[in-house]
Amino acid sequence: MVSLEMFPTAVTEHADVVLPVAAAAEKAGSYLDWEGRVRSFDGTLHDTGRLTDGQVLHGIADAMDVDLRLPTPEIARAELAALGIRRSAGAGAAPDVAPAPAPSLRSDEAVLASWRQLLDVGTLQRDEPELSGTARPAVLRLGAEAAERLGAVDGDLVTVTGPAGSVSLPLCITPMPDHVVWLPMRSPGSEVRGQLGAGPGGVVRLAVSAAPTTPAGAA
Repeated sequence: MVSLEMFPTAVTEHADVVLPVAAAAEKAGSYLDWEGRVRSFDGTLHDTGRLTDGQVLHGIADAMDVDLRLPTPEIARAELAALGIRRSAGAGAAPDVAPAPAPSLRSDEAVLASWRQLLDVGTLQRDEPELSGTARPAVLRLGAEAAERLGAVDGDLVTVTGPAGSVSLPLCITPMPDHVVWLPMRSPGSEVRGQLGAGPGGVVRLAVSAAPTTPAGAA
């Protein structure tokens, strides 16, 4: 097993060989946006001496007497574009699938919404405490109606419970749909998938854990 990594991970523990590769800012590539469209990007930092994933794979291929013929990202993009999109007969028709029924929610339940903050517990911030210190504080967001049902006010510690466990964060009442709770996906104290065992769209339970604390310096 060969692992291409920047930092030690769960994969490197099982790898036979670990090869360091350049960070995203040091290489070119492409990604799919939320609409499924391909968006390419160029490297921001050049001549750092770090090998890209493509260069590492080419080195491995050369050692195995295999010619990948993809020496640059531009050539790889051109070859992918030349392949085109294969469409079978009847492809392109809208899927005939009925939407899932809306969940039946109790007064203390909500649908989970979540996404990652720009600065959170990401690997690239592991050794950058000054940068991590500028991250937004992790809070839980509810609409006014849901907060009133719970008897909660801004600053209360509210616990969200899923199939695997719970997350407790200070409440920030926010204009948003009723019966929806928002948590940061991966921030200190809020590892949604690992702690709750649920993801966006899942049904979770809410409970007030503690009253708001008096801000430091307040009378």
